[in-house]
Amino acid sequence: MHTQEIELDVDTLAQVMGIGDGNLREVERVCDVTISGSGNRLLVRGGSDRQVEQAVELLQQVNQRVRHGETFVPREIPSFRSDADGDVVRAGRKFVRPRNASQQSYVRNLQERELTFGIGPAGTGKTYMAVACAVERLQRGVVDRIIITRPAVEAGEKLGFLPGDLEEKVDPYLRPIYDALHDFLGVEKVEKLMEKKTIEVAPIAFMRGRTLSSAFILLDEAQNATPSQMKMFLTRLGNGSTMAINGDPTQTDLPAGVSQGLQQAIDILRHIPEVGMTFFSNADVVRHPLVSAIVQAYEHYESGNKQ
Repeated sequence: MHTQEIELDVDTLAQVMGIGDGNLREVERVCDVTISGSGNRLLVRGGSDRQVEQAVELLQQVNQRVRHGETFVPREIPSFRSDADGDVVRAGRKFVRPRNASQQSYVRNLQERELTFGIGPAGTGKTYMAVACAVERLQRGVVDRIIITRPAVEAGEKLGFLPGDLEEKVDPYLRPIYDALHDFLGVEKVEKLMEKKTIEVAPIAFMRGRTLSSAFILLDEAQNATPSQMKMFLTRLGNGSTMAINGDPTQTDLPAGVSQGLQQAIDILRHIPEVGMTFFSNADVVRHPLVSAIVQAYEHYESGNKQ
């Protein structure tokens, strides 16, 4: 008998289980497993690792849909599975499946190319999927470390003027990435990996002069990088590394008159076959249905003010 434990959010537990545990019974039926629980922890038992993994993955899908405000009935749960099993990312304690065609394209680019751009609005899952792929690569031994960076434009890159050590100064600008790492690995494991420098978090200025080999390197919020920063970052790519660059060119925080490195890089590199580019749209926003409406409303308002 093969088993695996899954931990669910306390605030969504009842909805994930369904009325009369109907959702759990449907997962049991579809995957030919048994599910028992204590508190917010569920134990999945099956005749093979594959059956158990499929059940856990399906429960993760149910949990994600509940968290994003979706409503469904048990008979719809089998449709949550995708035929593209190769696109499932096993990141730490979670199975992460692309939720739309854009996320699927992005994951495939990250798996097949050394340099990938994820371009589009907030809420489309760019950061979450990139961190998931980074964790999976690390666990499989494909890379030796994860390096995560972001332009600290809110601090004008003058980090020396802020109180505290480097980690304390950079932390506020990288909270979404820490949240994703904690989601996949847990807080204690992330802290241990950071102590060993297996996971490194630093502002983009600290990449200068380095060649980053055998690493998964993520530049997040890249719309806030200047052209010189972007060129410097791109040329840090070393042997055995994968580089992901995420951002939304329409939402830069750079001062007026300062050119944007992300859009320039897209224009210069988009015709190189070895460079992957996935363009997300408002239709790909997955956090919550209301987020997509908010983004569209702001864009409509801003375009009206520009006229």
